[in-house]
Amino acid sequence: MKAELLKRLREANDYVSGQQLCEHLGVSRTAVWKMIHQLKGEGYEIEAVKNRGYRIREIPDVMTAEEITSRLKTTWMGRPCLYLERVDSTNNYAKKIAEEEASEGTLIIAKEQTAGRGRRGRSWTTPEDVNIMMTLLLRPKIRPEHASRLTLLMAMAVVRGIRKVTGLEAYIKWPNDVVVNGRKVCGILTEMNTEIDYINYVVIGAGINVNQQEFPKEIQDTAGSLCLVLGRRISRAELTAAVMEALEGLYEVFLRTQDLSELYQEYNTMCINCGHQVRVQEPENEYIGTAEGINEYGELIITREDGVQTLIYAGEVSVRGLYGYV
Repeated sequence: MKAELLKRLREANDYVSGQQLCEHLGVSRTAVWKMIHQLKGEGYEIEAVKNRGYRIREIPDVMTAEEITSRLKTTWMGRPCLYLERVDSTNNYAKKIAEEEASEGTLIIAKEQTAGRGRRGRSWTTPEDVNIMMTLLLRPKIRPEHASRLTLLMAMAVVRGIRKVTGLEAYIKWPNDVVVNGRKVCGILTEMNTEIDYINYVVIGAGINVNQQEFPKEIQDTAGSLCLVLGRRISRAELTAAVMEALEGLYEVFLRTQDLSELYQEYNTMCINCGHQVRVQEPENEYIGTAEGINEYGELIITREDGVQTLIYAGEVSVRGLYGYV
């Protein structure tokens, strides 16, 4: 209900009377006043004028469930939205509630994450109240071997969201990084629980560097944030909602086709690997080639130096000129 109140106030061009809010929400004036009081306590600047009503003057950069939900334009993606003050990992929490039959589309947002993880078990930490730490729960009716393509969908959604909200030219480093101005601003981790031929659930975690100003010395040359590039703070809730909106459409196309046949061409326009020299590192093999983009199955097409084409399903692929690879 507080999310609906926020939405009504934000979308209004002028004051909204207490009576209008009561009728819209189906609650008493006292209930409206209590919600207004709670919002003020969370940092919203709300003006109240007798005989005119309420008007939002300033919206803080908060990541509450109500703020995000009030901005969602999706039918089901990101609904419900769960906000956690502190958690070891949003992916771990998502897997826990998935076992408890949480619904597809549930979005978990955390203020503080104490044991975040990246790909291949790498640790990932972030300061409080500046970035986005989120995990989405999905229950796709696809074969387990197709689940890795969901990472590519989330990357596309993050790029669409960043471009829409900030106007910045974001790109994807296959398969799970999003890059702005040559620096990593987002990492994605997809995990699943599966039977031999059936997926019970998939959780997709995304960490987006939004308003972070400084980075640890060991990643200063490779990590960046949207704020540092744009020169101003960005609403994390607005960006989260934009990513969910983009992902809902992408996911529904993917489920209909069961592959990326209708999406891989758009992906390749976003893919920073395309046309660049890359170094592919496999467990017992390493080679140089040129990335040609992905195919309809999400595999990265590499033309080796000897002219032979190879399809990469997963692995470490470095792009020349990016992240220090020269």
